[in-house]
Amino acid sequence: QVQLVESGGGVVQAGGSLRLSCAASARSFNSLATAWFRQAPGKEREFVAGINYSGHTTHYADSLKGRFTISRDNAKNTVFLRMNSLKPEDTAIYTCAADAAAYRDLTGWAADPTEYSYWGQGTQVTVSS
Repeated sequence: QVQLVESGGGVVQAGGSLRLSCAASARSFNSLATAWFRQAPGKEREFVAGINYSGHTTHYADSLKGRFTISRDNAKNTVFLRMNSLKPEDTAIYTCAADAAAYRDLTGWAADPTEYSYWGQGTQVTVSS
């Protein structure tokens, strides 16, 4: 079992930056590919970014590439999402998720939520205009 807890959400002005954190309860998290998803009220869940177990391979939603950056610090059992140039449409609940299989790359399936077995409860990000 891997428990995930997100933090770092809040209210930020448009154009600002924010860094989200996803802290895991067990070292086994370091062998799992991880992703960030987001969901706004009335909208379906949207893939944001993914990262493999080592942190050497990343994948982004096309609309967010260049503005968001995913990274991980396995010494701290933590994955991060750096968000720059935030826009009001980025307002959503952001959740992190972890793969159920160890040492698996996420190429080809990163955006599919059914590929992930562990989910956090999310952190609210609100971008004001």
